[in-house]
Amino acid sequence: MSETKIHPTAIVAPGAELGPGVEIGPYCIVEDKVILGAGTVLEPFAQIKRYVRMGQKNRIASHTIIGGEPQHLGFKGEETWVEMGDGNTIREFTTIHRGTVQGSGRTTLGSNCFIMGYVHIAHDCQLGNGVIMVNQVGLAGHVVIGDNAFIGAMSGVHQFVRIGERAFIGALSGIGQDVPPFTRATSGRDLDGAATGQMDLRATLHGINTIGLRRSGFSNETIMALKKAYAMIFRTDKTREQALAEVEENLPQYPEVMRFVDFIRSSKRGVTPPAPQNGDE
Repeated sequence: MSETKIHPTAIVAPGAELGPGVEIGPYCIVEDKVILGAGTVLEPFAQIKRYVRMGQKNRIASHTIIGGEPQHLGFKGEETWVEMGDGNTIREFTTIHRGTVQGSGRTTLGSNCFIMGYVHIAHDCQLGNGVIMVNQVGLAGHVVIGDNAFIGAMSGVHQFVRIGERAFIGALSGIGQDVPPFTRATSGRDLDGAATGQMDLRATLHGINTIGLRRSGFSNETIMALKKAYAMIFRTDKTREQALAEVEENLPQYPEVMRFVDFIRSSKRGVTPPAPQNGDE
């Protein structure tokens, strides 16, 4: 690994810990109690505030601010953290805030996430590995996002919402309830059923994320099992608990289906409702 490079105009606090091969560009600011893993690159004007710990080979674009104090009325300056894995790309003007003592005390990102420009990740959020968020997505506090989920541009996610693994959220979606793993959720319903141009931005479920699962190498058998489970849960007159029990009884051999069921059963905010049946894939 090459030696650490710090541009003469950058300001790096004495208490910052820099791994081998870290590159800090012009006019960056790195505060005390920051740990930057080997090979991490800060582009010009990036700012890493105190109480940030990140792994190796992360790329932080210009004008990004990581480690800002949480926008929480109960925050009193406590020591809380942002923690990040390896190989993440954080693009321009993104803000990632520290956790709170009222929450987990940490805002966390896994590895190999792609966070595009102007995204906001609020206090106590937990992102898994391989998450993609397109420009101007906003996450409120305590949001949990599973591995390899995709969130489209200018979507907003309410606090305490969970988005499951490999879920797909379309652009301009308002997410106020949990989105189960492997599903698609988008907004855009006409408010009165006519072409008025007034759209409801609250997302609804549109079936299984078939294209995404195929691209990720899921077998046709597994995808069909997930589609069957979706129909059994969301296209039935049975109670939710009866439907979940039926899926467990009929499809127990599919671990993805069992994770789908467990996610729905454990929801505290409730699950995003399904679109009308002709809205499914």
